Amino acid sequence: MTATANELTAPRGRLVAALRSSIPRDEFFAGLYILGLANGLVGRLYSTSNFDDWTGVGWSLDINAIVVFACFAGLSAIFSNNDREQIRSTDLVVALIFVIFVALPIFALSWVAVTGLSLYILLFANGNPGRKRGAVILLALTVPMLWSQMLFRFFAKLILDIDALLVASLLRTDRLGNMVGFADGSGHMVVLPACSSLTNMSLGFLCWVSITQWAEHRWSAVDVVWSLLVCLSVVAVNVTRISLAGLSHWHYEVFHSELGNVVANFIMLCLMIGFSVLGARRELFSRA
Repeated sequence: MTATANELTAPRGRLVAALRSSIPRDEFFAGLYILGLANGLVGRLYSTSNFDDWTGVGWSLDINAIVVFACFAGLSAIFSNNDREQIRSTDLVVALIFVIFVALPIFALSWVAVTGLSLYILLFANGNPGRKRGAVILLALTVPMLWSQMLFRFFAKLILDIDALLVASLLRTDRLGNMVGFADGSGHMVVLPACSSLTNMSLGFLCWVSITQWAEHRWSAVDVVWSLLVCLSVVAVNVTRISLAGLSHWHYEVFHSELGNVVANFIMLCLMIGFSVLGARRELFSRA
């Protein structure tokens, strides 16, 4: 028995046609995002959490409220569209590449896949405003999840030296690289990567983008000021916390403890959300 090429490709063509007509384009993109986000967040949770007990999981969890809100805001923006635009052939090619990246046993590749899908939408499938806003938010999400970490690996010494320089300037003590002297002269402390301002700045950037895009904020020149306030407030709180820890060994134990980190992170979160809401207040308050 033999079959012609047309007979073999006909079922495949009908399958592709049925897929293109049964699922709206926005739901198709949202489904890909859900797959990539779920895989990336599970990988992040697994790599950053201490699973010895539930307390360890709670304290070491690196997926915070801003990340969760960004996922919600990005997906809700994409789902907000009511049109039934059909899937394009190029969408299926992009989806195949996306699934391959997500399926590989390297969780960071899920964020690479989310980055690629967002860029594809923004460059080639940005006709729908909601889809475009969702892609911007989820592209911004990849910054703290992946790209800021990659940047830190290349410029770790420079970034930590800047944090240490700011702390030493406030304490008026000596500095050697990322080592800063205690204000009481009892020794030195080391500014570690976990204390860097870069990670929190990337979360501040994500907070600003998520809130303004979710609110459908219209960009203006003054937004540069509000976004800088978001990032600089995070740096100010982080440097202040490290400086207070550098007053003495006792202060170090207090402000570098789990409770001290929670308090500092809560203050940062309030400032990030506060400045972002003020920047988008016109659109947000008009909804109320």
